[in-house]
Amino acid sequence: MATIDFSKVITAEQKAADALAQAMAEYSGAIQAHMEAKAHERHYDSLQSAISYRDDPNEQFAAEAAALFAWRSAVWTYATVELDKVTAGERTQPSIEEFIGELPAFIWP
Repeated sequence: MATIDFSKVITAEQKAADALAQAMAEYSGAIQAHMEAKAHERHYDSLQSAISYRDDPNEQFAAEAAALFAWRSAVWTYATVELDKVTAGERTQPSIEEFIGELPAFIWP
């Protein structure tokens, strides 16, 4: 008689957890791409590069950097809270496009 190795059996719960983890990674990537695109609007190489201009002698660069810095924090704070609700089953999982639309808006200074 064949022996079954139960350590390799994947349960429905494991499949669901894996799918949710994959979805959360996709949300994270989409959120980061959304923020990067905003920085690219003003020809910064990246969001991180733009934020590095905080306290720059050029007042415009400094203002843009400070605004992006605050926005990044607001975006990830919101995303973390709301995606935790999805993970906990406290809200339905929105599409990535819908979720990006929920994020705090950014207005250039």
